[in-house]
Order: sequence, then C-alpha cells, then structure tokens
Amino acid sequence: MNSIPRPASSAILERDGRFLLVLRSNPPSADMYAFPGGRAEAGETPAEAALREFEEETGIGARNPRLFETYDLRSHAADGTLTSHFLLSVFLVDADKDAVAVAADDAAEIGWYSLEEIRTMPVPASVLECVERIAAA
Repeated sequence: MNSIPRPASSAILERDGRFLLVLRSNPPSADMYAFPGGRAEAGETPAEAALREFEEETGIGARNPRLFETYDLRSHAADGTLTSHFLLSVFLVDADKDAVAVAADDAAEIGWYSLEEIRTMPVPASVLECVERIAAA
C-alpha cells in the first residue's frame, strides 16, 4: 500500500459538556463512535472537508472551524501490512444551539455523550484524547 497519507478531517461539536458522536458503519473505525468526519475530496482544504463531512453525517451546518489537533493514523492487517493511512485534521466547530442532529451518510447512529460515557464506549484513542483535553480545559 502507498504510504502517502490520505487527508481526512473530523469536527468536534460540544454542547453543555456533551460531545456529538456518530457510530461508524464503514472502516476505518467501523462499529466505533467517533467525531463526524471523513476523507477530503480533491481540492478541499481540511477545514472545508470537516464542515462538509459534519453536515453530511449529522444534518447540521457547522461553522467557524478551528484546528484542534492532527493525527497520523495507520491501520495494519494481522501480518503487519499497512491497510490504511490518514492524516486526520480535527477541528472544533460551532453550530446553532437548536440544530438537531440526524444520523446520515455512513453514520449508523448519532448522539450526545459526556466524557464519563465516552470513557466506556468503543472509540478511537484520538477521540478520547481530544475529549479528555477539552474537558480538562
């Protein structure tokens, strides 16, 4: 597999100490809860990809993306072969307080979760790290 990472973005929306997560139905992170996000399309900036993916997966038009963290994410097969490689840009975003999230695109489920709940859920390490950092701030 090509070791050049593919660009991907995700977006963190927090309301009153709860974070909007989607249950992924497709790899990578299938059957795990994660921030809405996905692969960038040709010509998209990381921020544009984060906003587009967020709206596609939640139905909410987010705005004001601020880069929070970047991750070099690699997945390997049992034999050690690289199966996916993404450079993930994670953004904090804003949205209208009354906007209602609806699971769409490859999101099987959607919900608002507290740090305590997220600690007990199947989530990528990057998601838990971001939530822990925001909750501690």
